[in-house]
Amino acid sequence: MKNVPDTKLGKMYKEHIQHILDKNINALLDQYTDDATLISSFSKSPVIYKGRDQVNEHMQGILGIDGLETEIVFWAETENPETLMITEQITMTVGGEKSEMRFADSWVLENGRIAIHFAGMVQHPDGTLA
Repeated sequence: MKNVPDTKLGKMYKEHIQHILDKNINALLDQYTDDATLISSFSKSPVIYKGRDQVNEHMQGILGIDGLETEIVFWAETENPETLMITEQITMTVGGEKSEMRFADSWVLENGRIAIHFAGMVQHPDGTLA
């Protein structure tokens, strides 16, 4: 992980990525509120996941990731309300194939846990923009 600041949310982000690398979905889910909303644009059409069970369904995709490298390109956070907005350059290996893409993630936290997560693809592995 490159360019992650040494802040409370920086530490949480590092834990988030480590949970993905460890394929520890339960620990990842524990970072979310029980009624969290995750809005994903990974499939080029928005998909909305609500609550722990549906967020868990979305997280099953991490089980196929064999390698993940992140470089923060843009980082902004606020304390009140507690929010995070980032853009990441991602290199991941899935099924033995390496792909590069750019993600945008935004978190809105409640009591230190993610209540709303916008998980977006900015640039797909084929170079197309979202």
